[in-house]
Amino acid sequence: MISNWLAAALSRRNIHYGWVMVGVTFLAALISAGTVGAPGVFIVPLQKEFGWSTAEISSALSIRFILFGLMAPFAAALLNRYGLRNVTLLAQLIVVSALVLSLGMTEVWQLIALWGVVIGIGTGMTALVLGATIATRWFAARRGLVVGIMTASVATGQLVFLPLLASLTDHYGWRLALGFVCIALGVSAVAVLLVMRDRPSDVGLRPFGDEGTEPLPAPPVSHGTITGVALGTLRDASKSTAFWILFATFFVCGASTNGLVQVHLIPMCLDFGIPQVQAASLLAAMGIFDFFGTIMSGWLSDRYDNRWLLFWYYGLRGLSLIFLPFSDFSFYGLSVFAMFYGLDWIATVPPTVRITAQKFGPERANLVFGWIFAGHQLGAGAAAFGAGLSRTVYESYLPAFFIAGALCVFAALIVLALSRQPKPQPAMA
Repeated sequence: MISNWLAAALSRRNIHYGWVMVGVTFLAALISAGTVGAPGVFIVPLQKEFGWSTAEISSALSIRFILFGLMAPFAAALLNRYGLRNVTLLAQLIVVSALVLSLGMTEVWQLIALWGVVIGIGTGMTALVLGATIATRWFAARRGLVVGIMTASVATGQLVFLPLLASLTDHYGWRLALGFVCIALGVSAVAVLLVMRDRPSDVGLRPFGDEGTEPLPAPPVSHGTITGVALGTLRDASKSTAFWILFATFFVCGASTNGLVQVHLIPMCLDFGIPQVQAASLLAAMGIFDFFGTIMSGWLSDRYDNRWLLFWYYGLRGLSLIFLPFSDFSFYGLSVFAMFYGLDWIATVPPTVRITAQKFGPERANLVFGWIFAGHQLGAGAAAFGAGLSRTVYESYLPAFFIAGALCVFAALIVLALSRQPKPQPAMA
């Protein structure tokens, strides 16, 4: 098998196969991020072609965000039961099928069914849970850094895809841009098929940083149903105050990122006379800052108190969102916003995953984080619909941005209620 040959070749160079897993997951998540972020580019073209209102289009995206999140805990159970590669390939097949069918849609209910329900389920089958699973399963050291790298793929997906999709849409229409996304997903599926494996033992290795000599315990066998495992985890985790604090703060995280900025920043910029390609480039600039900010967040989360990291991330994000309406949408004002907002767009993920693993243990971390991530996407769905409703009713997105900023400040304060964990040890070599 290619994976066994590659693992042996890398081992001779003292390179752990876990980094290959990080690479292929980075690629899959990067392209998935392009798929999730693409509708922000298509809102105005769909309005022009079909006459759909912002609220109607936002309702489909809201459903997608909610299902994307609600699938996460069940996705963790699926990954544990059927393996990383099988579930990832199935998810990509579902998403591609929905995108291809949507090329011929003409009614808003078709948009809701395909872009809302089907793509929500397909993208939710992996989501951030896949990265959290690989970090806790393949790495005994540098988990925070690994989560940071894989989470940064979301920023890179925006950096690579959104300006390109905006340019393709402007010159050739949204259908050709969507076709490009389908091709990219196909390339990702081939890479997953060839090199992704379930556990280090599949290629004769121990987790990275595990210097033990005792045989690794056999993977835990789950005899319950997928639904039973996921709901049982929720029942147990919900007894912990820490779970509800993390759930609430991640709700705010989703409301202030995916649901608001990723979906509505481009059409809001159009309201202020900024062309679509230029607005997409603004998101790409945020992606550049977030790529480095999220990786740095992973490095910091291995070394410092994760509660205070989250305090600063949410606080700075809230201030940047409150500042945006006062920027006059000038080049200088938007540049300042892109830098401060971009640096911690999803920098909250590594400390949240680490706190989850500390509180609930590495074996259940992906299941519990799945439910916490469900809160993230519920927030995203609420903001996606709420901001669209604000634009339709008040002809302005600004109230939604003020509310999101205030929620971030609230999240920064409540995260300090988490009990302090022992200071993380320096990452092992």
